[in-house]
Amino acid sequence: MDNRFLDGRIDLFSGKVKSEFWTDKEWREFEQAYLKEHKYIRAQLVLKRLFDIAIALLTLIILSPIFLLVALAIKFSSPGPILFCQERLGRLGKPFTIYKFRTMVDGAIHIGSGINTFKGDPRITSVGKFLREYHLDELPQLFNILVGEMSLVGPRPLLISTLSTYKNCQKKRLLMPPGLTAWEAVNGGLENSLDERIKLDIWYVNNWRFWLDIVIILRTIPVVLRKEGVYEKEGILTSTNQTKE
Repeated sequence: MDNRFLDGRIDLFSGKVKSEFWTDKEWREFEQAYLKEHKYIRAQLVLKRLFDIAIALLTLIILSPIFLLVALAIKFSSPGPILFCQERLGRLGKPFTIYKFRTMVDGAIHIGSGINTFKGDPRITSVGKFLREYHLDELPQLFNILVGEMSLVGPRPLLISTLSTYKNCQKKRLLMPPGLTAWEAVNGGLENSLDERIKLDIWYVNNWRFWLDIVIILRTIPVVLRKEGVYEKEGILTSTNQTKE
């Protein structure tokens, strides 16, 4: 283990040093240090992956008619592609392409407030407004889960550009696969600031157990039905936030 990583590990607990570039080797060492500290979770991580595959596959089959209806509604309500694709930060800082149903006009990221969205954003289509309010636009991420890029539960995947803003301690949120829902999502979601959401993500990683994922999934149901955490509160818009297209 080289000195650079030892320095990074100390910073993990102090949180006083800004982000630095980590190689694949350093990310792996960071992961091994976490697993050594939480050695009892290895079997639970295997169970988490098996659970992800089973639920994602079953849900895709059951909801296939809904996928078709949503795709047709998007196609015939506004010009542009059915899916919105964007690179996001995955586990151990590896980028992957996230899939969502398109909820805004084509090319919205180059119009108005750019990557930030807000309640009443004129770029959101009429069909997109409904999809966003009930988080139906996130359903294509079941494919990301099936191939192992995401999990049902985990820190929400943020933009690639956010990595350069992380303190070393904040990189801990990247030790778990990004999730369709998250601990921060059932505790205020986008109504929290980015720093507050990252703190909730780190709490999730530090306290992760398989049963915690089940709790979060159950708590997600009323959050979706009450349309909570769909938009950021006015005044906390940040360019480092994920684009909820």
